[in-house]
Amino acid sequence: MFITVTGGKLYQQKYVESMVEFCIETLMPRMRTLDISVKLCTPNKALGYCLELDTTREFELEIEKTQTLRRLLETVAHEMVHVKQFARRELHPSNDEWYGKTYNPKKVSYWDLPWEIEAHGREVGLFVRWCEKHDYGSRAWSQL
Repeated sequence: MFITVTGGKLYQQKYVESMVEFCIETLMPRMRTLDISVKLCTPNKALGYCLELDTTREFELEIEKTQTLRRLLETVAHEMVHVKQFARRELHPSNDEWYGKTYNPKKVSYWDLPWEIEAHGREVGLFVRWCEKHDYGSRAWSQL
């Protein structure tokens, strides 16, 4: 398993790498062949993206680096849910197929796409559990 984090500030890189590791442990504990590259940058028109690369279980995340630390880490958790969806073949990005059913994102609202419902539904819980594991709950940046 390889995790690389580039861009942003060093403290952001440290927390992001830890969050990625936590999400792998929590969402995909048996997967040992993941290669995840996280770029802290300024993606176009989104807080984050998850791209499945040509190689099996190789992913690139682009995360908006100007977010607050809490929001940045929630975004990482959101995108890691997508990594899980792709790695387990729950979601097939080439044809927007979710568990065998095809969805047309031009006809279905972003908020109603089942893979986004799962990712939005899990991002805060993953963040809170990660904070609990590392005893970050009392830090000002972890609060709303």
